Amino acid sequence: MSRKGWIVWGAILAAALALAWTRPTVEAPADEAFVARIELNGPIGPAAAEYVDRAIERATDDGAKAIVLQLDTPGGLLDSMRDIIGGILAAKIPVLGYVAPSGARAASAGTYILYACPIAAMAPATHLGAATPVTLGGRSPMPSPLDNGLPSSSKSSDKAGGEHADDAESHKILNDAIANIRALAQMHGRNAVWAEQAVRGAATLTASEAAAQHVIDFVAPDTQALLAQADGRTVHVNGSNLTLALRGLPLRDYLPDWRARFLGVITNPTIAYVLLLAGIYGLILEAFHPGSFYPGVTGGICLLIGLYALQLLPVSYAGLTLMALGVALLLAEVFIPTAGVLGVGGVIAFVLGSILLFRTDVPGYSVNLGVIAGIGLCAMAILAMLLRLVMRARRARAFNGEEQMLQDTGELLETIGAGEQGWARIGGERWRVQSEAALPAGARVRVTGRRGLLLRVTSLRTGEGESS
Repeated sequence: MSRKGWIVWGAILAAALALAWTRPTVEAPADEAFVARIELNGPIGPAAAEYVDRAIERATDDGAKAIVLQLDTPGGLLDSMRDIIGGILAAKIPVLGYVAPSGARAASAGTYILYACPIAAMAPATHLGAATPVTLGGRSPMPSPLDNGLPSSSKSSDKAGGEHADDAESHKILNDAIANIRALAQMHGRNAVWAEQAVRGAATLTASEAAAQHVIDFVAPDTQALLAQADGRTVHVNGSNLTLALRGLPLRDYLPDWRARFLGVITNPTIAYVLLLAGIYGLILEAFHPGSFYPGVTGGICLLIGLYALQLLPVSYAGLTLMALGVALLLAEVFIPTAGVLGVGGVIAFVLGSILLFRTDVPGYSVNLGVIAGIGLCAMAILAMLLRLVMRARRARAFNGEEQMLQDTGELLETIGAGEQGWARIGGERWRVQSEAALPAGARVRVTGRRGLLLRVTSLRTGEGESS
């Protein structure tokens, strides 16, 4: 590897080590009673689950009196949601679920997590619900909503209610989700009927509606109001009842550590997609330029990280196969020119595979379409450039053919006599030449014939056109 390459990798390693030793800042002295705050923003995936689990553990070890789990999520992956719920239920200190700030939501998986918290609260102008499970293999189970007398705003649309799950797998997923959220509602004495409706009919509620229907405990405009309203309440925590004493306690934020931040970056579908492409093209460049090492090493690292991210994400293997087919067709176009037939087919397969790579019916887990469009346009531009070069090469004259040699001009490197031989530079190469007339060194000559490796030349007259 070049010196520049070692410098780059050294800088990356130094940055990673510095990030590893960075500790989250705190807002309260270590010896003072405090409440920990964990902010769960964005899609719920493996990175979010690991962050919440570690933050709960650290807050408990640090002596926090309670944990405020601040939610703003569109939902996410089922396994990650279950990990977070398991951490909340196993926590030794109470976890207060809080949908905030205003404008936030606890949709889909966020609704389950809020139901799992001993205290559930929402800021004004927030909402929750739409907790129907989405199957990664295809359509989602959406049976008719229950006729439970709930206000119309809490029910799903007629269109949604008209669809029915028609296979055993969908029924199993749906019934498991209903049992899960009903159990959480019963544990903390909340509205289990609406919880089932949120799963069956994708029902939603605003903060005030949720408080009125006892889906949440209360509405709080900010975190201090949350602690004040929770103060004095008795909650069920880890198998026992606990009375909260939280009024006026300071907050200590628990930010994601370096590992959680790293996982959050690479499990972003767009970043994972770019890493995957960088790895593939890095290895291709290394294959075309063996011994350069830098593209091969960089591509290998990017590919491994991208593949690691793929195993944590809801991948569509049909999309991944289409992407692989697209790359293969583009490479085939390079080695087997087909006037763009394979290349265009490869670009189409690659773009379609990119769109289908992740299941877009899982909230927050789709590749940015602008990135896909940009990469597709770049691939088309490169393909057009290759086709243009191929067509130019087909129209070009033979590089070293007899006809080409007769058009070349050059310069004598030494003086030669009449009928004698000498050396000349023609077309950037040294050739043995012979002239019928005596010519001085440096004279401009033109090729008039060829016998094997010996060229016959004549003096280039003044004003006569020269070819390259």
